[in-house]
Amino acid sequence: MRRMADDFVPGLRLAGDLYREVVGPALSDAVPHLVHTAALIGPGSEVVGFDTVRSTDHDWGPRLQVFLSGHDAERHADAVADLLTGRLPATFRGYPTNLEPVGADGTRHMRASAGRPHHAVAITGLGDWLTGHLGFDPRSDTTLFDWLATPAQVLADTTGGAVFHDGLGDLGAVRRRLSWYPDDVWRYVLACQWQRISQEEAFVGRCGEVGDECGSAVAAARVVRDLMRLCLLMARRYPPYGKWLGSAFARLPCAPALAPLLTAATAAASWRDREHHLAAAYERVAAAHNALGLTPDLNPRTRPYHARPFRVLHAERFAQALLETVADGAVRALPPTGSIDQYTDSADVLCRPERRRAVAAGLYRGA
Repeated sequence: MRRMADDFVPGLRLAGDLYREVVGPALSDAVPHLVHTAALIGPGSEVVGFDTVRSTDHDWGPRLQVFLSGHDAERHADAVADLLTGRLPATFRGYPTNLEPVGADGTRHMRASAGRPHHAVAITGLGDWLTGHLGFDPRSDTTLFDWLATPAQVLADTTGGAVFHDGLGDLGAVRRRLSWYPDDVWRYVLACQWQRISQEEAFVGRCGEVGDECGSAVAAARVVRDLMRLCLLMARRYPPYGKWLGSAFARLPCAPALAPLLTAATAAASWRDREHHLAAAYERVAAAHNALGLTPDLNPRTRPYHARPFRVLHAERFAQALLETVADGAVRALPPTGSIDQYTDSADVLCRPERRRAVAAGLYRGA
């Protein structure tokens, strides 16, 4: 199905309209006693506000979730899903409501259908959904381990999107609870992000010095990625996964001044030019750190890397200063590795709650 950009309906708006005009009235009419919450959260470019016409080619369309209590989900989920199958129109705002599974991975494509649609209104228990998506149920408690074993992308798409009706009264509270890290966890995650930068900031020059411009460019790109994630964390915004990292960074107030430096660093043909642009970026980000007031002011100027002639910030200074402000002894006792997506970037780990929690448990066991 082809649509032009000028008639594209963003997915969140589409979901809200679908609930207000079709799903909500159908539930009120057929099962008025059934308490429910309706939302569009979780995976999906539309949830984090980055969907475009391109997004419509898979796992996108007239869709949302209807959450029930655990008891009601067991008793009524199948009947409600069947009810909506009969009530949904064949198209909504010009988009097919039939989203057919394609392939073994469950990817769904919009397809015109004259029969009963495979609709994408998910009917599920709220607790089951939260546990399946997050790996824990934050309605009862959110532990330090829960925070650190959950990727920022997952926290972003749980607190992003929109809630259209909260009859259960729980989802709004969950989203407020997860809206940002507790203060000590935030300081720790910030420190670990600075620590990552400290580990590679000298590599841009070292690779270049031996004639490895390709290796230098790779090192520079890795540092740029970490600086972008750091800026998002400093702005109290969950960094999304790689596809949307640049788009999210571009929305920050610091982006107009910082993005040209980062772009120049990644585009430079020589290591000295990369180092020059990165040094300017380091100093801007260091000044922004000082403006947060989380630590005593630190010298934001770059300097040589020990006795070697490479300009670096020595970012470990910022990591250590932040760790010294952490009040919680349990957080202070952790290794400087951070949350799961600060030391693991495999989608096959990050997208599976049981895997990412197993990895995090192995790392933090005994801490």
